[in-house]
Amino acid sequence: MCVHFRSMLGRISAQSYSFDQSFHSYNCEKSLWIVSHHFVCVCVCVVDKPVVFVDVEVVPCTKVSMELFDPISSCGILRPSGHIVKCFHDVHSDYDELRQMLQEEDSEHYYVVGREERGEFLFRLFKHLCLGGEICQYEDTLQPYINTTKQVYKDLISVQKDSETKKIGVVSMVLKVCAYDESGQCFPGRRAEEQTFAYLIVDPFKRHVTIFYHFYGVGNFTVNTMIC
Repeated sequence: MCVHFRSMLGRISAQSYSFDQSFHSYNCEKSLWIVSHHFVCVCVCVVDKPVVFVDVEVVPCTKVSMELFDPISSCGILRPSGHIVKCFHDVHSDYDELRQMLQEEDSEHYYVVGREERGEFLFRLFKHLCLGGEICQYEDTLQPYINTTKQVYKDLISVQKDSETKKIGVVSMVLKVCAYDESGQCFPGRRAEEQTFAYLIVDPFKRHVTIFYHFYGVGNFTVNTMIC
C-alpha cells in the first residue's frame, strides 16, 4: 500500500475578484486602501465575523525568470546526482540542507540567495511550497519544487512588455495581508504560523485581485493500494 500525502491540498486556495476603481502604484496609500476594502469584504464572507483591521505589507514582485534559484544548485545543498543533501536536526528526524537554508539564518547556505531576493514573492512562494503543511512527504530532488513554483507563479502574476525597452516586466502588485476581528487575528488563521499566509495579487490593468492563502494543518491525502 502506498500513501501519498498532499499536505496543502484542501487548505490552500486562490480566488479571484474584480474591482471597479483605478489602482495606481504612484498613489500607493489610496490604492492599498481600495484593495484592503475589497479584502475586508471577502474576509467577512470567509470567517463570517466583523473585520476591524487589516494589516498590509507590500511584497516585492519583480522576477520574470527562475534564475534566482540558480545558486542553490551549486552551493552544497544538492549532491551531483541532484538529490537534496540530508542533515541532522535536533527536532526533525528527516531534515535536509534545503529546508535548513530556507528556515535557519545561521545556516551556512542561508544567504546563497541574497537578502533582498529572499523578500521577493517568487522566493516566498518557493519557500511556502517547499515547507508544505503539517504532514508533508518531502521531495528528494529540487526540480519538483522549482517546477511547481514556476507554474503557480505564472498563474498568479501578470506581466507586460515595455513598449520602449521591449523587456518583459511584472505589472502585478503583491500584498501580504492579515485580518483581525475584536478577539484578534482571524484570517488566514487564528494563530500566527509561518505557513499560514494570505497574499493579494492585484492586476491594476484588468482590475482583478486574487486572494492566495493557506491555513497550516493536516491536508487531504489519498491511499493507493497496489497489488503485487
